[in-house]
Amino acid sequence: MTLTGNLFIGAQEVPASAGSMKALNPATNAEIEPPFAFGGRAEVERAARLADEAFDSYNHTSLAQRAAFLERIADGLDAIASELAQRTSLETGLPVAQLEGEAAKSAIQFRQFATVVRKGRFRQVAIDPAQPDRQPRARMDHRLQKIALGPVAIFGASNFPISYSVAGGDTASALAAGCPVILKAHNAHPGASEMQARVIQQAVKDAQLHEGVFSLLRGGGNEIGEALVDHPLIKGVTFTGSEVGGMALFRRAQQRPDPIPVFTEMTSVNPTFVLPAALAARGAAIGDGFTERMLVTVGQACLKPAILLAIDGPGYGELRQAMLPRITDTPARTMLTPGINSAYRKNVERQRDAGAERIAAGGEPQGKWEGQSVLFEVDGARMLEDPSLSEEVFGPAALLVRVKDVEQLIAIAKQFGGQLSATMQLDPADHPLAARLLPVLERRTGRIVVNAFSHPQEVSYASIHGGPFPATSDSRFTSVGMTAIERFLRPVCYQGFPDDLLPEALKHDNPLGIWRLTDGELSKA
Repeated sequence: MTLTGNLFIGAQEVPASAGSMKALNPATNAEIEPPFAFGGRAEVERAARLADEAFDSYNHTSLAQRAAFLERIADGLDAIASELAQRTSLETGLPVAQLEGEAAKSAIQFRQFATVVRKGRFRQVAIDPAQPDRQPRARMDHRLQKIALGPVAIFGASNFPISYSVAGGDTASALAAGCPVILKAHNAHPGASEMQARVIQQAVKDAQLHEGVFSLLRGGGNEIGEALVDHPLIKGVTFTGSEVGGMALFRRAQQRPDPIPVFTEMTSVNPTFVLPAALAARGAAIGDGFTERMLVTVGQACLKPAILLAIDGPGYGELRQAMLPRITDTPARTMLTPGINSAYRKNVERQRDAGAERIAAGGEPQGKWEGQSVLFEVDGARMLEDPSLSEEVFGPAALLVRVKDVEQLIAIAKQFGGQLSATMQLDPADHPLAARLLPVLERRTGRIVVNAFSHPQEVSYASIHGGPFPATSDSRFTSVGMTAIERFLRPVCYQGFPDDLLPEALKHDNPLGIWRLTDGELSKA
């Protein structure tokens, strides 16, 4: 695939209006051709107006047409998977095999959402038929369905350059809902972003949709992002990244004359609690498995298990000892960007300054952007004294917490802020303690795992990738799984409508054949 470095505004390729950049190979610090264009507020204006023009026709596409469009994107991703993985690896330092898996995951997500669209249940239709003879007051016919919010802005993530980027789950779920997408590409992988954008742009054309269904923009500073959040035609925003960046966008959106939802996924340490019986029976295996998962993608996964808590008793020494060689045998590895690498080094120093003891370290960095793997240990009392120890260190670092007793374990659990996930390693004898710990975790996390680890995550109907603040800005929604579509929908009630004016999903004879809640009962009638 030939890359031009242009912006994509609908079907048009647009050259730079505000400078350009080249991708950097993080392993060599060498620039990679071609230059990639930056735009500004003028490009945001054009893209937003096109998206608004596209909205009504795209929102009213048939379920079959929209599903086929999503499947075209999936087919396009499959066709370029190997080439996309090669280019993405050059720009990120991530292994080609891992990126081929990520491309496959993205294609699968688009096909899954195509199935969601075809079934039509995302409309969440509810019907309360008229009751003209009801006393003391007649009831008119009420019919509810969910419709798309409108054009949305999606900010691509740095750490998963395909499945959380241009052709990621946010884009798939927004397009499935019926929302035109303006994608603000992440500058860490511009070539990979363009390749994915070309697939989507071609699918829009092949499906004969309005060109404004998809645009890709890029900027050198905050101007593009701020302009997207500010634009009155944008009706929703998604963001995956730092708490600082996510909250800046969230606050900006709330200051609009018409505030809009901003769905951010920001920070999580995904704590793992090893309960006493499990610790005594298989402490070494748990320690080894935890450390293995922590080191995946150089610790740059939002679901990285970062903090391991265990009561100092039988099995603790074995758990601790099993973690050490995983760390010491790991060479320093290239991180995604200079900014991520710099922040990692500072946060490692912060952990040390807060009183955590470094008990293992991997190979020393040889390259400019390499991150050294580190394992810290701290006692539970110190953990309670300094809540900063529970803050995220994005990169290949973990914290082992040596807990005094059950009460201290519960107290530390209560100190954690909102998390994407939490894990309990337990055996049957641990069930009474797990029952005490469970409500504490339920209040603080979106997904609770037993006898596995937080990463990787299944993409399914029951998946949740969300949690209370600061994990996300809205704990009611997920950014992974089929229910991620709900971020981009809102309910509309149609009262007293004649049948010929009703949307297809609400007509009396149910021409779509979808499940509907009628008088409180699910049926296809």
